[in-house]
Amino acid sequence: MKKLIVGLFVLGGLVGFTHAAGNAENGKGLTAMCAGCHGADGNSAVASFPKLAGQGERYLYKQLQDVKADRRIIVAMTGMLTALNDQQLADIAAYYASQAIQVGQAKAELVELGEALYKAGNAATGVPACAGCHSPNGQGNSVGGIPALGGQHADYTATQLKKFQAGYSAEAPSNDARMNGGDARMMRSIAFNMKDFEMAAVASYIQGLH
Repeated sequence: MKKLIVGLFVLGGLVGFTHAAGNAENGKGLTAMCAGCHGADGNSAVASFPKLAGQGERYLYKQLQDVKADRRIIVAMTGMLTALNDQQLADIAAYYASQAIQVGQAKAELVELGEALYKAGNAATGVPACAGCHSPNGQGNSVGGIPALGGQHADYTATQLKKFQAGYSAEAPSNDARMNGGDARMMRSIAFNMKDFEMAAVASYIQGLH
């Protein structure tokens, strides 16, 4: 378990990852193309698209870089970042990081299991507590590049867990297999050991977490 927790802190290959300082004001002007899916302020109204508001700048920048370089495949974003340079990606990340996320609600019938998984994990199957890296209130670790989870759409979170699970044995990233969680493969390994009902429960709990 200790190795799992330590490994999570290198999630996404973020140790030693550096990027240009972003300018939120400049970034706002670059997000018009993003608003249709993610909302003008990063609070997506559609559960299949992630809320970006309040997400860590370092994490967002890495995801934008990964999408641009095809290390993370998102069909809806195909070609959208090709013409943007590193500074522009950093500016977009800074803008969304400066916004406040709108938190949703968890399904009452899933709270008990979701909370247990988030706070304690499942020792029997080798699934560590989400709180160990993403913090008890879901704020993540912006300096370490660990993403914030609290308030995220449950549908989106569950889908990403399924994609990490598929990425466990995939040979290349695809829209259905996410493999950009770093060489440690921690999120892929964790998701591989989760059942669908566990993913649904913890995703629902996260939606109302703040």
